[in-house]
Amino acid sequence: MEYIRTFSIFKKRTLSVLLLLLLSLFTSGYAATFEVHNNCPYTVWAASTPIGGGRRLDHGQCWKINAPAGTKMARIWGRTKCKFDSSGRGSCETGDCGGVLQCTGWGKPPNTLAEYALNQFNNLDFFDISNVDGFNIPMSFAPTKPSTNHKCRAISCTADIVGQCPGPLKVAGGCNNPCTTFRKPEYCCTNGPCGPTDYSRFFKTRCPDAYSYPKDDATSTFTCAGGSTDYTVVFCP
Repeated sequence: MEYIRTFSIFKKRTLSVLLLLLLSLFTSGYAATFEVHNNCPYTVWAASTPIGGGRRLDHGQCWKINAPAGTKMARIWGRTKCKFDSSGRGSCETGDCGGVLQCTGWGKPPNTLAEYALNQFNNLDFFDISNVDGFNIPMSFAPTKPSTNHKCRAISCTADIVGQCPGPLKVAGGCNNPCTTFRKPEYCCTNGPCGPTDYSRFFKTRCPDAYSYPKDDATSTFTCAGGSTDYTVVFCP
């Protein structure tokens, strides 16, 4: 009888361990879905790295990207006025990624960025909109489900930054960040303390949710529960 009772306890514990392992595998394998919508009245060549590559999006079209748990240092952005041949080679006026449709590296500034990292510290997803590489297309970035977490909410950058861009930062189709234009430590935060500048304030006053310079973390980083949140990125919301 003692043997039967011990064996029964062993079976229950084994089943519990197996269930926990299965749950762990399910959670760690969750792929967050990013729906990328183009609401602009013009074609946007969407880009996504390290997951996705690139896709032409005419007005009203959508692209779904499944990003595995643990994905980090990821970006989604839009490219404008692109021309690609049948092999997927060509160029874009803004956001170009080495002259290919299927991006594998970062885009060339200026490009408005949606950035994210999944299942990081405390199993949180981190996401933001960044103007650190300048601005080319208005954008919103939002979790698809409402949350009680005030940092898990829709963010956007929709101001007329291209039209109002300061003269030294103006380029065809966009507005560069001062780091790209001047390459100085005070703008790029590459040497010693770094704080807001008149140029970063230009971006921040128009898009308070977005990064305006590299160390603009306090008001520009947002989080949602990892493993259970999907997102929507909209060009020209």
